[in-house]
Amino acid sequence: MATTNGGPGAAPTNGGPDAQPGGQQAAPQLQTLTQYIKDFSFENPNAPQSLQQQPHPPKINIQINVNAKPLAENDFEVELKLEGRAEMPNLFLFSFDLLFAGLFRFSNVPPESVQPVVMIECPRLLFPFAREIIANAVRNGGFPPLVLDPVDFAALYRQRMSEMQAQAAPPTA
Repeated sequence: MATTNGGPGAAPTNGGPDAQPGGQQAAPQLQTLTQYIKDFSFENPNAPQSLQQQPHPPKINIQINVNAKPLAENDFEVELKLEGRAEMPNLFLFSFDLLFAGLFRFSNVPPESVQPVVMIECPRLLFPFAREIIANAVRNGGFPPLVLDPVDFAALYRQRMSEMQAQAAPPTA
């Protein structure tokens, strides 16, 4: 059994790696070990017609999904998938498909908090980099940069959890 450095009569601690002086737990930590593009495509199949000035703004549809998988006890790979498509009536302008990921390491995170941190905080950290990749690709495709609005990953997480609970609920007779 280890004791604190408080001298004679100091309270013993369990000596675990998370122990702090005074018996407090170490603060939760989240590290971004790396981030990377796993898959990316940009299509502009109707150029140069699609690059001409259009009378109205295009309709832009964007889908965002988050997936995560554990790689080790405290390491997770989190994938942020962004798909988008811009169209005018009778004219497809461009589309993109980005799978951007990061490797994250946790320490001192309570077990009940791991999933929310993985599905909310990790994609929140990845999103600005993914948004920049898309803005640059759209601009390099000949269009004005597409700057995506911030995403409320907490709301997406709550929605996903509600959908999963609804699917798991037994049918009523």
